[in-house]
Amino acid sequence: MFAEGAPSHNPNVDWLNTRGMWTIYCLILLMFHLFLLSIPIDALSVPVVWTLTNVLHNLFSLVLFHFTKGTPWLDSDQGRSRALTFWEQIDDGIQYTTTKKFFTILPIVLYLMTGFYTNYDQTHFIINTISLLSVLIPKLPYFHRLRLFGINRY
Repeated sequence: MFAEGAPSHNPNVDWLNTRGMWTIYCLILLMFHLFLLSIPIDALSVPVVWTLTNVLHNLFSLVLFHFTKGTPWLDSDQGRSRALTFWEQIDDGIQYTTTKKFFTILPIVLYLMTGFYTNYDQTHFIINTISLLSVLIPKLPYFHRLRLFGINRY
């Protein structure tokens, strides 16, 4: 195991440790939100756009971090990461590193902003809470290498 800040020698996840990547990730999220706001459809009110931004971001995050397994770009680890999700490969599975904290706090901040901009409407609140829980629960240390109901086992 590597200490926090030490390179993990896994090029598939090392790029997540850079502060520039965090900035680009936030800018892409902001641009996606502004794109949704710019769509001229009456049904896309500001609360709906905030909820869409939150739910779609969490769906993207869930698929990227918790369903993508193995090493999709480079196979330099001789198959050791084949059974691990992308989240489990970050920082060699060490919990509470700065990268994992960033990708855990970002959905929470987005959830709080969404709640504010939807005026804490009950329908939006329920949708956003379910979305947040679906992306936060798999990040808990208890779920490291745990596959519920056989989902994503192979």
